[in-house]
Amino acid sequence: MITPMTTATITPTDTGLLTLAQWLGPGFPIGAFAFSHGLETAIASGWVHDGPSLHSWLGDLLHHGSGRGDAIWVWAAIAATDAGALAQLHALARARMPAAERLREGEMQGAAFARLVRQVWGLDLPDMLLPLAVGRAVALSGLPQDQAVALYLQGFVANLVSAAVRLVPLGQTTGQQVLAALAPTCAQIAAETRGLGPDDIYSNSFLADVAAMRHETQEPRLFQS
Repeated sequence: MITPMTTATITPTDTGLLTLAQWLGPGFPIGAFAFSHGLETAIASGWVHDGPSLHSWLGDLLHHGSGRGDAIWVWAAIAATDAGALAQLHALARARMPAAERLREGEMQGAAFARLVRQVWGLDLPDMLLPLAVGRAVALSGLPQDQAVALYLQGFVANLVSAAVRLVPLGQTTGQQVLAALAPTCAQIAAETRGLGPDDIYSNSFLADVAAMRHETQEPRLFQS
């Protein structure tokens, strides 16, 4: 008796998801490795010194600080109806930055992201702060929105984990454990912020904002923020 051969069902991969992984992964050259978002000061001050303290710091950013705020800015840019609305969002987002280095971080990475997306994908994407540039690019390309916001947040914390691995120092295994533990939080914040707008942005991670301000005069330092 001949047993019929079975064939595996091949599920096609969504190319939009692959594009998001490219845009928001560590290999996309926007210079993110040069910025620590104030984490360098937090480590120098002893506030972050091991895996658990790094997990707590990043979790607070996601739930109560700039991580949550950035997610809302991404959603707001996705929902922007025209260039005028986008320009208003950009002006408002710049005005709400708590420190000069935070503003420069967002502007430099956003400009690099927009330039690459214009050159490679041909999108009409002006220079703007990174979360707004990502949100606008997602809208123009019709890419999966929930996944875009979650991947943006994962990329945000992955960059800070990488900085901590170098600065604390942490082992690579500990760094990956922290990143894996924060993955559900990234997905949660992406879902919770859908439909929110600038009026819903707040920051209760005051120590992180203080760290960003103090980093402006910190010496020596390795990072631009």
